[in-house]
Parts: sequence; structure tokens; C-alpha cells
Amino acid sequence: MNERQNHTTPQNSPVTVIGLGPMGQAMTRTLLTAGHPVTVWNRTAGRADGVVADGATLAATPAEAVEASDLVILSLTDYQAMYDILDGATASLAGRTLVNLSSDTPERTREAATWAAGHEAAFLTGGVMVPAPMVGTEAAHIYYSGPHEVMEKHRATLAPLGTPRYLGQDPGLAQMMYQAQLAVFLTTLSALMHATAMLGTTGMKAAEALPELLSSADSIGAILRAGEETPGAALDAGEHPGDLSTVAMMGATADHIVETSTAIGLDLALPLAVQAHYRRAIENGHGRDNWTRIIDSIREAAR
Repeated sequence: MNERQNHTTPQNSPVTVIGLGPMGQAMTRTLLTAGHPVTVWNRTAGRADGVVADGATLAATPAEAVEASDLVILSLTDYQAMYDILDGATASLAGRTLVNLSSDTPERTREAATWAAGHEAAFLTGGVMVPAPMVGTEAAHIYYSGPHEVMEKHRATLAPLGTPRYLGQDPGLAQMMYQAQLAVFLTTLSALMHATAMLGTTGMKAAEALPELLSSADSIGAILRAGEETPGAALDAGEHPGDLSTVAMMGATADHIVETSTAIGLDLALPLAVQAHYRRAIENGHGRDNWTRIIDSIREAAR
């Protein structure tokens, strides 16, 4: 055991952060507050000025940044950026852990884990489920996947960033969960803007419309939980009891939204996509089933 290992604890172990957009800066400050020496590197060095003023150390090169810590956190645009930055520093990766919190596809995260292993580095995939201002707060949580022993080794160091939620060994799992959560998030944002545009054609200002629409969005979780003790259990069992909201009823509503949006001249991309889910379920003879039956046609392309 070397001298650094003798005197380093999870509370004061050095951490490297590569990528200093708003998320990388927030993570750096959170780690500094938690007592960790933090080394940073960014392609645009000027972005480090603020965190350096707060106590971080700016590395001159990616290799220097990697060599400063056993734990290297990446907060980048995508996984290609990791290769672009670290391809010249691969000799420094052996024995270290890369925690990539960048967004990309699950398959690219699996490829990255293989790449890291080829350079004798451990690899964790992560998905940060809050915006930068919420990093380090009680509301923050981060999904991780990869080797369990690697997760446990670094759990205490990573915990200040947000509650770690470990999903399993497959490095693609955290990325899949991240993308699934964003599918809900981005679709909801588009729906809110479509609905605001609808109301705007009546003369209603967004300041009037959005509070009402956000209240509706906030209630969706409670509505779904009220309909089933364990949300998703019926789906897993292949059951779609049509005693509440049927495909036919929801499909009629989807038709009305398309008709209204057409009449007032709005973009139809979102309402047509929703309408298509219900129409396919009806065409397949499932009009009397619960609205959850639309999952069948969503799954079809994967078969």
C-alpha cells in the first residue's frame, strides 16, 4: 500500500473532473464542499476560472488530470468527446476508474466500458437526473451501472453529487434509464409547449396557461398510482383491463386534439404521433382494453 492509500479516505480522496459545462462545474463545487481535492480539465481552459477560484486545481493536459486522481468523472457532450480527450492519455488510465456521466446511447456506453477495460481502467456509466443547480441537493439522484465492486468502492465519494441508484452490472443500464427518463421529460416539455400554443390562440398568455398546465402535469403520477397498487404490475402480466380509460376513449380524445390543432394551424407532429398509438391499438382489435395496450405497437419495432 502506497503513502497516498495510507492517508486517503473517501472523505478526502482526490477526484478529477473532465468537462466544465454547467454540470461539470456544479459537480466540482459539490466535491470541493465535501472536502475532496479536485483537479479539473476542460478544452476551453477559461471555463475553469470559477472553480479554480473556489479551490480546484487546473491540469495542463488530460493526462495530467487523469494522473491526479484514482477517480475520474467525465461530464461531456457525448462519448465521442471522451475518446477525443483521452486517446492521448491512455497510458495513464491503468488502475483508475472512469465514471462517465455524459449522455449517449446504451450501446456506446457498453463499447466505452470495453475500451476502458482494454486500457486496464474500471468503468461506471452514470445518468444525472437533475439539472446543474440541483446537483448536491437532497433532490439529486444519479443512476449508475457497471461492476458492483467498483460502485461500492466509490459510492461514498460519489454520494455528495446525488443519491446513487445502482441498477446492475451491465454498463448500458444506467444510460438506458437516463434515456427513458428523458423520453418522459422531453415529451412532457413538448406537450406543455403544444398546449400553451393551443391556449395562446384564444388570447391566453403563457403566464396564465402554464400554471394550469403544470398542475395537470403534476397530477399524472398520482392518477396512475391511484389506478394500480403497483404501477406496471399489470403490464408485466400482460393485463389491460378496460374498466377505466379504454383505448377507444383515449383514442377519441387524441382525434379531437389533432382536429383542434389542425383548425388553429399548429404543428401536428406530436398529436399525430400520439394519435397513431391509439389508432394502431384499435385496428388490432383492442379498443375496449385499457389505454396501456398502446405499448404493443410501441414494442413492435423492436421485434
